[in-house]
Amino acid sequence: MAATKEWVVVVGATGAFGSVMVERFLARGLGVLAVARSASSLADLAAKNPGLVPCAADISDDAAIEVIKAALPGPVRMVVHGPGVAVGGGVLTIATQAMIDAVNIKVGGFLRLVRAVDGHLLPNSRLVAIGGHYGFEPTAYAAAAGVGNAALVNVVRQMSLAYGERGITAHLVAPGPADTERLRRVAADRAKMLGTTVETIMDTMRAESSLGAFTEPGQVAWALEMLLAPEASAMTGSSLMLDAGRRHGLP
Repeated sequence: MAATKEWVVVVGATGAFGSVMVERFLARGLGVLAVARSASSLADLAAKNPGLVPCAADISDDAAIEVIKAALPGPVRMVVHGPGVAVGGGVLTIATQAMIDAVNIKVGGFLRLVRAVDGHLLPNSRLVAIGGHYGFEPTAYAAAAGVGNAALVNVVRQMSLAYGERGITAHLVAPGPADTERLRRVAADRAKMLGTTVETIMDTMRAESSLGAFTEPGQVAWALEMLLAPEASAMTGSSLMLDAGRRHGLP
């Protein structure tokens, strides 16, 4: 009798990180339910990745819970919550609504995702939120990412406590900056503040790493594959730093 296929639900599947995750999970023989707001972007992703199941849903809205639940084809091995948030600017200028929206997407979205899949989770399933470097190293120019990702650290720990008795673990993966369109928008805000160019800011950000490097989407996908191993249960509630040597403080 053939084993039942296990599924990974990826929120933010059409982004720079999410699209690589989708490819890697499918290559492992896992089913992928790809969640994003744009149906057309999902259609493009599905055309490149046969077997993917697209699910158009806005994770910032409670209606996403029922949409995702209805789309689930089978038991869930892992969820990956990786939506982007608007850049919004620095703490002195960011609109208060942009800050609220960031927390809603990051934290509220993670809660919605987990509630959507709860009845499909298996023992040893993984609940994974993609946070980021700015949640641990606050700056004056990336307010929304900093606050939203910092809040996720606490929520992931709470999830690990709430789901532990079912043998389900929760994890935060915190990449450093990657050379994406979104980072270049952050760089543009910072360049405007400092009266310099985007490329100068990108070079400065790259140099903030001890390796002089940005984090790559494939490195994040590798970390998620590692979390699929049974041994990764020892990491529940913790944060996996993928910042290429950017962080200066101790945990």
